[in-house]
Amino acid sequence: MKSKRDAKPAAPARTSSTRVAGKPTAGKPTAGKPPSRQSQSRTSGHSRGKGAPRQIAGSSSASSRAQNLDGKQVEGRQAVRELLLAGARRVMDVWIVEDIEQSAVIGDITELAGEMRVPIKRVTRGALDAEARSDAPQGVLAHAAPIEPIDFDTLCTRRALSGAPPFLLALDGVTDPQNLGALLRSGACAGITGVVLPRHRAAHITPTVTKASAGAVEHLPMSLVSGLPTAMMRAKELGVWTVGLDADGEVNLFDLAVGNEPVMLVLGAEGKGLSRLTRTRCDIVVSIPLWGALSSLNVGVAGALACYEVARHRETGRTSPN
Repeated sequence: MKSKRDAKPAAPARTSSTRVAGKPTAGKPTAGKPPSRQSQSRTSGHSRGKGAPRQIAGSSSASSRAQNLDGKQVEGRQAVRELLLAGARRVMDVWIVEDIEQSAVIGDITELAGEMRVPIKRVTRGALDAEARSDAPQGVLAHAAPIEPIDFDTLCTRRALSGAPPFLLALDGVTDPQNLGALLRSGACAGITGVVLPRHRAAHITPTVTKASAGAVEHLPMSLVSGLPTAMMRAKELGVWTVGLDADGEVNLFDLAVGNEPVMLVLGAEGKGLSRLTRTRCDIVVSIPLWGALSSLNVGVAGALACYEVARHRETGRTSPN
């Protein structure tokens, strides 16, 4: 399949697909499975899967370790519960409003905090709302150690617990914390193995993101990169297909043929979609067919559809008699 790197870059477009009247776009590039990523040569001269180690943002360099993804304040009942269940980072305390209505989730939080010897601070609703940085924190928040990014090369090579190849979600300038949280939640449910976030001009793990993700941030390895296009080139050197989602994508999402291989799904920013350079670095650019009156999808919804399409390929591969 011809790579967008070899074609003239198209103008940036919406994250979701353009309107298609009546049926999916026909006559696009073939849906046949491209040659294995491991069998192709790179423009950089490296063979697939044998790229030389390279220091890029998200690596284990001292400068990378000095910066983290935030996540120090976790808000919302499910988010705090998952923080305690995961046990992946230190929790300093949990705040719960004095008059909170008891429920199974509140019971879990109280029990888990007790088992972990995490102090529970009973506060007035006014005090908790004054501390909160998201809308409707649901009477619960926690303070924890920040989420530390992991090495980018590790993210590109680690497999899922099921043994499936890497399945990464990379976000090109998504700035809305609600959208980021929703994407992380959908991605976690679809089985992604990691997340790639730009260091600048993008949302990171704020209290709003932790709440919107319903605790998904506790279970997803993440890397911070200084430039997504550069990270995409490194991912290719490590044998990962880069698949962009864009309105003018030349391949129908439902014809994507590399779902069973190492994949990095790249989503663009709200409104403007993929940046020009990011788009040209994609191996494949796919679009979502639309049959209704509207001509766009929210990035969170579009991302959920794309994640589950990759997941569908992987589930089919696991259940196929071949």
